[in-house]
Amino acid sequence: MAALFSINERVTSSKGGSLSWLEAGRGTALVLLHGIGSSARSWSAQLEGLSDAYRVIAWNAPGYGASSAPAAISPGVEDYTGKLAELLAALKITRCHLVGHSLGALVAANFAADHSDSVKTLTLASCALGHARLPSDEREKLLRGRLDDIAALGVAGMAQKRAPRLLGPSANAEHVDAVARNMAALDPCGYARAARMLSRGDLLADIARLAPATPLQIVFGTADVVTPPSVNARAAQVRPGTPTATIAGAGHALYVEAPEAFNQILRTFIGARDG
Repeated sequence: MAALFSINERVTSSKGGSLSWLEAGRGTALVLLHGIGSSARSWSAQLEGLSDAYRVIAWNAPGYGASSAPAAISPGVEDYTGKLAELLAALKITRCHLVGHSLGALVAANFAADHSDSVKTLTLASCALGHARLPSDEREKLLRGRLDDIAALGVAGMAQKRAPRLLGPSANAEHVDAVARNMAALDPCGYARAARMLSRGDLLADIARLAPATPLQIVFGTADVVTPPSVNARAAQVRPGTPTATIAGAGHALYVEAPEAFNQILRTFIGARDG
């Protein structure tokens, strides 16, 4: 896995800045969207493990890696999906399999709802529902907790505090270190903007807007304490019959902690619909 960290970050210009990503493999595009405390490099095991069959694209969301932060201090999810559309256009990708993890699930669902012709399949993992439906005081408390953590602890201190909570109780030290290392590389400005987007997001509304023909699955770890199984089940219930896949004992960062199981779930779901 360590060798994958030598993959060069690719950068393209966009309206008002730049967008960056990691890429491996050839074939149908498989686009991976990371969560709020991570980056493209967290998908190393997918870049390595799935590039035999797909053109794997792991983006850096606006404000992560070499991708410019959103201009708005309090952006909406559309500020992120607009940049995703720009990146796909720059890479000449007209249709893709789309995977979003946590905050990335908010982006993926919103993009799929607005660009159904561009999405062959949609996988939402460890679903962050967004806080739009919460009472305003609770929304503000959750947002302030994130902003205060990074202000008081810095990214390195926040990584030490939060990273262990993102994995299951049996996670090994290598995976804990990988999650902490990615979080410690965050840009505070990009993280703060993403936190404000999370505060405004509404995943359930975007799932309800998905085209009926868009294949959707939801994947989660049974030991996730950040977006617990009940939260993922709530997301699945928006579209009755939505298949779910679980990884026993895995926490929130399940694709880092259990990459072989996660990759197989993707292969099975995508393969059944790719013919």
